[in-house]
Amino acid sequence: MIRLFTAISVPEDIAQELLARQDRLPGARWRPQEALHITLKFVGEVAENVAADLDAEFTTLGGGPLELQLQGAGAFGEGAEIHAVWAGVAENEGLKHLARGCEIGARRAGLKPEIRTYKPHVTLAYLRRPNPADVAAWIQENNLLRSTPFRVTSFGLYSSWQSEAGSWYRLEREYPLI
Repeated sequence: MIRLFTAISVPEDIAQELLARQDRLPGARWRPQEALHITLKFVGEVAENVAADLDAEFTTLGGGPLELQLQGAGAFGEGAEIHAVWAGVAENEGLKHLARGCEIGARRAGLKPEIRTYKPHVTLAYLRRPNPADVAAWIQENNLLRSTPFRVTSFGLYSSWQSEAGSWYRLEREYPLI
């Protein structure tokens, strides 16, 4: 079994801008630069043969390069159940199309459909029972975030590995957007 997801990595200069915002939120477990990405499809635990089927499906996706921009900040969860803070991604039809393609490919490989609405973002920190006022203050300080636009020419299939220090990711396969 292998835990997988598809994502777009965040360019180094944009990641540096995000790292500079990782402060003033008590108890936050900030994500390191190498973990900053825009998830397209969380796959979860699958057998190796399903991973091969996913790879075959994702190889067929394309649509051309994308021009993305990070915009805004927010959190997932409410009150004491807030569990993450994130940087948003500006509306982009090409990105939505690519995420839908990943979802369709996963279904063709035999996976169950995703029931949550796709919300493109970059997770900056995970939280455990934070003070909601602290989270609200952090969002207010960072809500005007707007990165320079960046060009995306590929996306990746990543494996996720758990350790005591948190999860880390490994690029298993890269797919060009041509």
